[in-house]
Amino acid sequence: MPITQAREIAAASRLENVRYAIRDLAVVADELTRQGHRILPLNIGDPINFDFQTPSHLIETVYKAMKDGKNGYAPSQGIPQALEAIRAEGVRKGITSVQDAFVTTGVSETVDICLAALLNPGDDILTPSPDYPLYSAVLAKLGIGLNTYWLNEDDAWQPDLMDIHQKITPRTRGIVLINPNNPTGSVCSRPMLEQIAELARRHNLVVFADEIYDKLILDDDKHISMAAVAPDVPVVTFGGLSKNYLAPGWRVGWGIVSGDAGAVKPYIEGIHRLLRSRLCANHPEQYAIKAALEGSQHHLVEVRKKLRSRRDLTIKWCNSTPRVSCISPRGAFYAFPRLEIPEGDDVFVKELLVQKHVLVVHGSGFGQKPGTNHIRIVFLPDEKTLGKAYESIAEFIQTLLRIRSPPPATQPICGTCGSAGKGDPLTSVSAPVFESIRNT
Repeated sequence: MPITQAREIAAASRLENVRYAIRDLAVVADELTRQGHRILPLNIGDPINFDFQTPSHLIETVYKAMKDGKNGYAPSQGIPQALEAIRAEGVRKGITSVQDAFVTTGVSETVDICLAALLNPGDDILTPSPDYPLYSAVLAKLGIGLNTYWLNEDDAWQPDLMDIHQKITPRTRGIVLINPNNPTGSVCSRPMLEQIAELARRHNLVVFADEIYDKLILDDDKHISMAAVAPDVPVVTFGGLSKNYLAPGWRVGWGIVSGDAGAVKPYIEGIHRLLRSRLCANHPEQYAIKAALEGSQHHLVEVRKKLRSRRDLTIKWCNSTPRVSCISPRGAFYAFPRLEIPEGDDVFVKELLVQKHVLVVHGSGFGQKPGTNHIRIVFLPDEKTLGKAYESIAEFIQTLLRIRSPPPATQPICGTCGSAGKGDPLTSVSAPVFESIRNT
């Protein structure tokens, strides 16, 4: 008789900390779609889902590469034309100490390889809070504990330098700087970059400068690259085609390593070992890198114009809606409004999806200070779609306010004077508010 294996195959325990809030909610949205509901998606930063198109000259370049037979394996580091263009882009960004460049399958792989090449068990790196959840997911996969530093909402979401300084330990190897930031849309000032660079020098840290949105600055100021400010500091600058060049599905990213040549040489060798171990990034799509970086940039004018208008609409709504406020994003296409709500933002977004069929992401999925609640909004849709979504969110919040308003007999007692008073309609009862909404 054949032996039947009946024991459960458990996943690795380190995966318990792997979360990806942006896509986890899509499971609920998919079920609602199957039920016939139309979802207003404000959750994923994919421009191609909306009225944006990949520039035609990039498509033609990739098509030609495929027709010309560029469909086999590429060099592990990347094709020469792409590497030359990436290095030149580094120089245009003001990086005077470029030591290496390499191509990856999206910036997600850049992050994965660069962290894996640096960190040993027991090490840590500083990651921002809030941040893009890819970083915590990769660190969990590597078995590395989180060491997060705060972004200061009261200072336009700039990094909290004092908190960074206090979080550095003898095992801290690097610091992640997402600039422009996802999810807040903040952009670091030059003085802030200079002060972070000084901390990196003092503590021998590698700076991971995620600058995937560097051409999507929505105001008149110019993006400043960390590696340009600190040519002597070991910096890996992340870039790619997904956002600036509207080609997220091509999965084309890259890294630029800069700093003192002798200091970064062993680290670069480690990165190359990992690049070789996974063979190569997508081959024909790599031919679009040179076309993107050195060809027409005209599409960016229209992209920024659309995003600026949609950003302004978003902020106007946020700051005119009760219980909502928001720091205006200066880059990328995300807003991170703060909500004054009774329950957690994770509960809020699920019930918003179920009740109003609007899909946003809970702020706790990116990290936030205790006692605060946020949501991340992707303002890529057209103004009409955004207006409809914002109207639905406002209606949902008003429903919360009405349900939270207590009858006279249950008015809260003032903790100071002992008398009944108006209290805060959002905090004066402890009834299960969202269950009440579900039953209305």
